[in-house]
Amino acid sequence: MKFLDQARVYVRSGDGGAGCVSFRREKFIEFGGPDGGDGGRGGDVVALCVEGLNTLIDYRYQQHFKAKTGTHGMGKNRAGGRGADAVLKVPVGTQIFEEDEQTLIADMTEVGQRVVICKGGNGGFGNAHFTTSTNRAPRRANPGQEGEERTIVLRLKLIADAGLIGLPNAGKSTFLATVTAAKPKIADYPFTTLHPGLGVVRSGDREFVLADIPGLIEGAHEGHGLGDRFLGHVERCRALLHLVDATGEHAGKDYKIVRAELAAYGAGLAEKPEIIALSKVDAVDADHLKKQRERLQRAIASAGPKNAPNGAAERRAAPLLLSSASGVGVREALRAVFDAVETQKALERAPQEARPWSP
Repeated sequence: MKFLDQARVYVRSGDGGAGCVSFRREKFIEFGGPDGGDGGRGGDVVALCVEGLNTLIDYRYQQHFKAKTGTHGMGKNRAGGRGADAVLKVPVGTQIFEEDEQTLIADMTEVGQRVVICKGGNGGFGNAHFTTSTNRAPRRANPGQEGEERTIVLRLKLIADAGLIGLPNAGKSTFLATVTAAKPKIADYPFTTLHPGLGVVRSGDREFVLADIPGLIEGAHEGHGLGDRFLGHVERCRALLHLVDATGEHAGKDYKIVRAELAAYGAGLAEKPEIIALSKVDAVDADHLKKQRERLQRAIASAGPKNAPNGAAERRAAPLLLSSASGVGVREALRAVFDAVETQKALERAPQEARPWSP
């Protein structure tokens, strides 16, 4: 299944059914009077959060959704039925915006969450509704109220506890495949992941969801390469695992490039707890590894935030050594991520005034 994380959709709720003009005509009943029923209400356009979906690909093939019109009223005081709703099924983590892509309508974060995007029009009154003491045979009925229409933008932001970031070919997909059951594309030639991936990491009785984000390049915030649009998937992450390729030319410069892109993107990504690891350490000799680690440590010291949460400064000052292929440092990296995620969960549960630090 292809991955799609943004879609533009036109929606329209149903019109209300028209009221009925009718009079009771039965044998031996004089002055039967009006008996026109009311029209039914038009259907709503509803967004429903469901499980089992992780992409918006369905909205690439259908971009128009219209709810049904309410049934018209009928004689014998029969009211029209309600029109059927148009239901947009979306995955967990979907945000619904107005057409300007700035005004948030709803944030679908829980399975079963239901939000009405457009309300259906009310049904019109039949002539029986207008009967008064002075007007015993009204010959008027209301038409149904028109439904609402709008264009909305669906934007999926994956919900994960931790996110993998780094330049292309930093070893993120290999790490995800090593610690989870996910099966991202991995090969022995350079290429970059094109779509985000999710995996569940389990260690003993603890687990967390890990997201693999396509690699950034310098100038991603200006649209270079794949751009930075996939960074939206780590906005909800509680911690970041930043992988720096030990086989690259300069680990310090590589680290600073990604940090600059996080700062340019905004949304608080640059302030999130970050665990930094030098990856592919089994592919370089000891001298080159020592040089790369020193370069990375200097870059971390110069780029680290002034107000870091407890323990973050120590993790920043001492980057981990990691090799997903040989298993070196994998447990230490997972333990650091576990601790950062649990710390953030505790801070979220604590009262705001009791928090020791906030970005």
